[in-house]
Amino acid sequence: MRAARTSWKTYALGAAAVAAMLSATACGPGGTEDGAASPAPSGTASASESVKPTAPSPSDSAKPSASASASAKPKPSATGSGKPGGGDGKGKARACADQDLSIDTSYWAHDSGQHLLITATNATDTPCTLYAYPFLYFGQETENPLPPMESPPKAVATIGPKQKAYAGVKLFLGGERTDTYESFGIAYKDPSSSTDGAAIDVSLSDDVRFVTVGRNPSVTFWNLDRREVEKFVFKAR
Repeated sequence: MRAARTSWKTYALGAAAVAAMLSATACGPGGTEDGAASPAPSGTASASESVKPTAPSPSDSAKPSASASASAKPKPSATGSGKPGGGDGKGKARACADQDLSIDTSYWAHDSGQHLLITATNATDTPCTLYAYPFLYFGQETENPLPPMESPPKAVATIGPKQKAYAGVKLFLGGERTDTYESFGIAYKDPSSSTDGAAIDVSLSDDVRFVTVGRNPSVTFWNLDRREVEKFVFKAR
């Protein structure tokens, strides 16, 4: 009985080995007939499909993308005017106003206090123009500014940031009855407006402190050249 059982096991193992050899001969490495690769499971791309780039069509590659076209177009100027000059589109600077300027006053050296120099400095970051002459008022007078001298400027008094323009004032003549002031009113001409700016009160500098004003004071036109102002201020009467 023991010998027969052993012989049956040996026969069974031999039959299984033969069946396995026949199965390996009929199937390829991937488990399909004739050695063909097994298909990828449904819903999963094969390795060749996942690395194969999609070539663009000639018509698509010839056309720029919408974003590239938009970025290539020049953008309009933020101010809407491509012209320099700051304001009227004709290259002219705007008129200076009181908020644009820092005003300083001084006497000329060796002068007897009969003449006052007014220096206007552009305190902004854009150019502006001082037209004609400063409208000056002393005391309670607010209607009639000082008349101008015969002193036209050699150039339009357009001043850039931190630049200066000058005007001179004849305050009084020797022997004339005078009044004393510690401040004055000043306003500026604006050709683009039907009315000129309202006068603001300006204190005299520490070096001047006060001015003595006679009956017929007058003022020069604005000028970029201080020497031109001096020429008219000290001109023989």
